[in-house]
This record gives sequence, C-alpha cells and structure tokens, in this order.
Amino acid sequence: MHPVGYKYGWRYTHVLAGRTGGMDEFDNVRVERTDRIATVTVDRPAVRNAMDVPTRRELRAVFDALEERDEARVVVLRGAGENSFVSGADIETLNEMTLMDGMEYAEKHAQGLYNRIASFPRPTIAAIDGYALGGGLELALACDLRVSTPDAKLGLPEVTLGVIPGGGGTQRLQAVVGAGVARELVLTGKVIDAETAADVGLLNHVFDPESFDDEVRALAEEIASNAPVAVKLAKAGMNRGLDHEAGLDFERLAFAATIATDDKDEGTAAFLENREPSFGGH
Repeated sequence: MHPVGYKYGWRYTHVLAGRTGGMDEFDNVRVERTDRIATVTVDRPAVRNAMDVPTRRELRAVFDALEERDEARVVVLRGAGENSFVSGADIETLNEMTLMDGMEYAEKHAQGLYNRIASFPRPTIAAIDGYALGGGLELALACDLRVSTPDAKLGLPEVTLGVIPGGGGTQRLQAVVGAGVARELVLTGKVIDAETAADVGLLNHVFDPESFDDEVRALAEEIASNAPVAVKLAKAGMNRGLDHEAGLDFERLAFAATIATDDKDEGTAAFLENREPSFGGH
C-alpha cells in the first residue's frame, strides 16, 4: 500500500487532508511525477486492472489532487503489469447490481469519474498496452490522446453482457471516430486490434513495444513544452464544443434500466461461468 502523503518523492498530503479526513492510503493507484509530467497507474494487475468502486474513488481523488496542485502540465494514464491497460469494470459487481445500484454507479463511479478526467484542465494521454475494454476504453476516451502498442485490444463489449456502456462510451466514441464506426462497435460489442483502431481514428499513434515508454514520454514532453495557459485554454475551448450533457443523461438512465433486466443477469453470469449467454429479451 502506498500512503497518499508521499508517492515517489511527490508530497500532496495537504491536498487530500480535510477533503478525506486525514491520511488515506491508495491501494490500487500509483502516482509518479517527473519534471512536468505526472504518470497515474491503475495498479491491479492480478485482474488486468479491472476497476472496482474503491479503485474508481482513488483515481478520482488523484485527479482532484493533481488539479489542486496545478504543477503537472501533462498527465499520462496507464495500467500496471503486462498486456492490460484497464480491462473494464468488475463483472461480479455488475452481476450483483440492482436498478438503484446501477443509477448510483453510473452517476458517481462511471460517468462521474470519466467526466472528471475529461474536464481535467491539463492534457491527458492514455498509454494503452494490452486490453482497453468496456470501462477501460471509456477511461481512455475521457483522455485527450490515446496511444498504444501493436498488441492493444479495444472495444465496448457491454451489449454481450446485457448492459450498455455507462461511462460515456455512447457519446465520446462517436465524437472520436464518427457515428458509423461507433455504432458498429457498440452494437456488435466487437473488439478491435491496434491497427484497426488507428485506422478509424480511435488511436493517435501505435508505438513499437521496445520504444513505447520513450515515445509516450516524448509526446508528453512535446505538449508540456508549449505555453501552459494557451494549452489549458485550447483544451477548454475544444471541450466546450463537445457538449454531451443530454446524451450522457440518457445513457445513465438506459444503463440503469439494463441493470434491472434478466438479460444482464444472464450475460454477466455467462461471462463469470465462461459460457455463451442465451438472451431472452427481458
């Protein structure tokens, strides 16, 4: 476990003190800062960095602290271990959700987290090595840029579980790749490789695995070297042109509605039991 007060030489105890009531500990998120760049790592490699509610709370707290300190000019977001950025939500959590649970989850822990990251005033880069599925891809979509290794796999497979993307995926994917491609990916639940993702504009770059860290660093440094106020206002202006409010409101309600269906129970159970689902349309 890593104390909030001191991570990799970077103190920010006083930022979270008072907001959380004292010295919290982050179990599932690591933060490292080098010069003008902060790297935030989701650290649950045993489950391919699938994000449960405590991890989502920690990640939001980190971005709150980063904004309050206002020192990092660029934030790089990545996953720990090999072959996984963030593999998605915790399916056992979805399996146990009720309608009201779904409403709260979408508002606070899915859309709430990703909206927080999307509105973060400094540029963000999702560095994807491996799986970015479901909530993992929604996390990447909340970032300004997305880069990956050739082995990356990306998709929003929620419909195969009997639910829909509930963290802004129905809105942000369309904004990035266009309506036609987004609808195919969401409605089929298809998972695509890095080359295809780059071809449709989902990825900005695909970097060689051997030089991946250096390439990500170079991209972050290129952005960080520019005028901070100009970069901040440029991002704010572009965000202003992407007002997803109405779509996000509907997505949140629709996600909760699917949580209450028999199909959700069947889809998540089938996933956990490693079998094909049999959906009845209820």
